[in-house]
Amino acid sequence: MFTGLIEEMGVLRSVQRQGEAMILVIAASKVLSDVKLGDSISVNGVCLTVVEFGGGAFSVDVMPETYRHTTLNAIKPGSFVNLERAMMAGGRYGGHIVQGHVDGTGAIRGRYTEANAVVFEIEPRDPGMLRHVVKQGSVTLDGISLTVVSVDRDGGRFTVSIIPHTLRETVLQHKHPGESLNIECDILGKYVDHLLSMRESGPPAGQRRGLTESVLRDNGFM
Repeated sequence: MFTGLIEEMGVLRSVQRQGEAMILVIAASKVLSDVKLGDSISVNGVCLTVVEFGGGAFSVDVMPETYRHTTLNAIKPGSFVNLERAMMAGGRYGGHIVQGHVDGTGAIRGRYTEANAVVFEIEPRDPGMLRHVVKQGSVTLDGISLTVVSVDRDGGRFTVSIIPHTLRETVLQHKHPGESLNIECDILGKYVDHLLSMRESGPPAGQRRGLTESVLRDNGFM
């Protein structure tokens, strides 16, 4: 689990590809201070497992499912990437609940300055993702916890506003219209939507079981 607060930008040293499988070697410093084999590190919002480290870098495997559904399939050596270690119990919760499980990708359709902020207009590849994007709610873009400023469901887009610090410390400084990024919607909203949709498609009200231990288990809460 992550919070969406980027700890540093790493640099992709190398990419080894075999079909839709990849091994990424990423140069970093802060996230390596206490790294161990098997640790989870979010790379541009994708939760990946450290399989090797040393010499100021770490390696991660990218499986076909991740390759097909994130922007990592187009990443090239020299690219900057957002990095965040998994949250420690007892730490400050400065962002929101982020799993590192990307829902899909989106394209930047606009970028403009508004006073001290930079506004990004995002168009998800799958318009259905907007069901889980709520004005003033949380969304994760390339691993960054952000607040949704507006949602245009008819136009298939939403906007976020970036403060100068976030722009300086993340890969968003290098992102421009036409480029893609990873999107993870708020997990709480997705679970609520899932449970409500099951309620609507389930048995009549008089035959429902109510909230039981088996219901929670069947829907991934246990």
